[in-house]
Amino acid sequence: MTKGRSAYRISILALFIAIIIIQNFVPLFGYIPIGPLDLTTIHVTVIIAAMVLGPIDGAIIGGVWGLITFIRAFTSPTSPLAPLVFTNPVIAIVPRILIGLVTGYLFNWLRKTRLPQTVGMMFASLAGALTNTILVLGLIYIFYRNPQVAAAYHTNLNGLLNVLLVVVATNGIPEAILAAIVGPLISLPLQRYRKD
Repeated sequence: MTKGRSAYRISILALFIAIIIIQNFVPLFGYIPIGPLDLTTIHVTVIIAAMVLGPIDGAIIGGVWGLITFIRAFTSPTSPLAPLVFTNPVIAIVPRILIGLVTGYLFNWLRKTRLPQTVGMMFASLAGALTNTILVLGLIYIFYRNPQVAAAYHTNLNGLLNVLLVVVATNGIPEAILAAIVGPLISLPLQRYRKD
């Protein structure tokens, strides 16, 4: 890696990290509260970073988001559920890192197929968003099948899985559609400035 390429990569990584920080702390920019849940838009930034910079840099950006989520669960939670579930680093950090890896590697693979680049970006964005939703909610179900989390979702332990599936439908699907639309719209023009 040349010195110029390294400086470019670090500056673009810093830019994406700054965007992630802003999204986490400016109200209604990264999290849109809907009852006890939050509709998340931050995953789109991670997805764009993964498609423009690659899977490793996407994972770094996702890891920054996960770390902020973990810290905020203790200091200034974004929802009533955050202190209950995002104080577990496996739930707070791992899915966010995997957004970058899944999106980046899938997009790189789809670029080698005959699919138009925009369609590949849509599929990769969709996969990245669903990775976050499925892993976060799946890990909540695995780690937190306890009365406190069930009560936060206004259900009992027997109904927790059904409620999490409803969250997939009400939050996960809109978040995935948002990513599939916005990801290519922003990533495609940024690809022109990518230095390989």
